[in-house]
Amino acid sequence: MIRAALLAGSMLATAPLAAQHHSAHGGKPAAQPAPEQEMDHCAIGHLPPEECAPREEPQPAPKPEIDHCAMGHLPPEKCPPKAGPESVTEMDDGMAGMDHSSHGSMTDKSAPGAAAEEAVPARALEGPRHAADAIWGREAMELSREQLARENGGMTTGMVLIERLEARIATDGGEHGYLWDVQGWYGGDIDRFVLKTEGEGGFGGELEDAEIQALYSRAIGPYFDLQAGVRFDPEPDSLTHLVLGVQGLAPYMFHVDGALFLSDRGDLTARIEAEYDQKITQRLILQPRIEAEFAAQDIPERGIGAGITKVEPGLRLRYEIVPEFAPYVGIEYEAKAGETADIARANGNDPDGLKAVIGLRVWF
Repeated sequence: MIRAALLAGSMLATAPLAAQHHSAHGGKPAAQPAPEQEMDHCAIGHLPPEECAPREEPQPAPKPEIDHCAMGHLPPEKCPPKAGPESVTEMDDGMAGMDHSSHGSMTDKSAPGAAAEEAVPARALEGPRHAADAIWGREAMELSREQLARENGGMTTGMVLIERLEARIATDGGEHGYLWDVQGWYGGDIDRFVLKTEGEGGFGGELEDAEIQALYSRAIGPYFDLQAGVRFDPEPDSLTHLVLGVQGLAPYMFHVDGALFLSDRGDLTARIEAEYDQKITQRLILQPRIEAEFAAQDIPERGIGAGITKVEPGLRLRYEIVPEFAPYVGIEYEAKAGETADIARANGNDPDGLKAVIGLRVWF
């Protein structure tokens, strides 16, 4: 009986607490259940097709219209006229408000008679030659000009090239001999002094031909030098010549050396040499070479007739151990021509012959 009274009392005490509103205590409201999504029984296939509404098929995107006039598919008379330059585009409208007064001094290069862009105005050539001297002083600018001259062809350097130093072995039983062909120069890229010498002779015999040239060389372009000076021949007889020639690099990398010689006896002769270096490897080089000589008149004391006097084509194969030192082997055919060949035959000499050569090319 007492237990029943206690239980009834506790129930009456808790009833007011359960009736209180707790929303102000910061507690989270109870989550509401999410509504269930309606199932598409037609899409899943639970219903037959006749009980389902017809589906709407997606429409394809419209194709862009082809401008047959712009593509040239239609003749011009069937196309509408194009808008002329008087039509104003949106960009033109936006630029119409810009201030173009500063463009008035600009030259219209598209206008007829407009000066070329590289043209130098006359006023640029007026005034003192060294205007910077007035600002920096003559002494300071003179040092700058000297340095500029050294860096642009004014630096003096020198070189000696032994182009051919070789033994020549006759393959037809003739006389074996030797030959040298050397040149050196000292100066700048524009002006330089050039010294050339060449000659040949027989082993155990006398010197047959020799010459020395002292020349002033002046660059007349990026690839050629004009040369003038004197030539002295100690053999076969003492003779002096005036020299005028050109030397340089012809198109396709041909090395060319040509000159006219006027002797103190009034004899006019000429010589031209051409050679080409064909690299087989970085060190192995094949060099075709040809030399031809000419005379404007007969020179009986030298056994020379007018016209082409001699032609020497040759082929040399050299190996550059280093670029400055290269031994070589080769062959060369020497042939006197025209009246000079007739003079040689009359004297009992063979006018032509084939020789094997072995030699050295050195420069420093």
